Amino acid sequence: MKCPVIRGVIDRRILVNYRVDPRVLAPLLPAPFRPKVVGGTGSVGICLIRLKQVRPAFLPKWCGLSSENAAHRTAVEWDDNGTTREGVYVRRRDTSSWLNTLAGGRVFPGLQNHASFTVKETADHFVVALQSDDRDTSMSVTGHRTDGLPASSMFQTLEDASAFYQAGALGYSATHDAARFQGLELRCRNWSIEPLAVEEVRSSFFDDESLFPKGSIEFDCALLMRDIEHEWHSQSDLCCSN
Repeated sequence: MKCPVIRGVIDRRILVNYRVDPRVLAPLLPAPFRPKVVGGTGSVGICLIRLKQVRPAFLPKWCGLSSENAAHRTAVEWDDNGTTREGVYVRRRDTSSWLNTLAGGRVFPGLQNHASFTVKETADHFVVALQSDDRDTSMSVTGHRTDGLPASSMFQTLEDASAFYQAGALGYSATHDAARFQGLELRCRNWSIEPLAVEEVRSSFFDDESLFPKGSIEFDCALLMRDIEHEWHSQSDLCCSN
């Protein structure tokens, strides 16, 4: 799918990361994706992102729209003509915008599900929750700014975590066709990331023990980004046989 370059500002982005046993994760991924393994563990998570001034790049800022959005992501690798590539597989996207819901998968890459978001935040404290209209997905996270990552994190330093997420700028989203994935690349004009101490996190997907048996998945860390000018660039669809 090809669409115009979309420009805007990431007003707030919370990245919730879980460590997961790659042996449990691998069967949950469609071909051609496989888990990206760091230090013997796979990585899954939720991106909670508030966008503003979002519009085609040729339009002025005042034409832009704002929305709350969430994406359930898995860090993945796949082979492309003999080359190993990396990015994220997005199994589901949720949004507060009916326009995004209508355009997703048609005008803009990635199917979008409509959801209700509850947001309470200050400069240092954040509460973000969502409930999808189809009742399939719910999640919430409460956290505050802090100085460092948890000692148990898969990342040794904040710089390691930052590099990991920068490498995941290319995402492929599920479509109605199980063998076709729509591509989207995030290009940030500035990049700043800081740790977020999580007080509570819940996810109807990652808490589901029928998918992730007890002991196979564990909260790792959370990260915060704010005031990031960016562009979304569509990429060619990725297709494979079932």
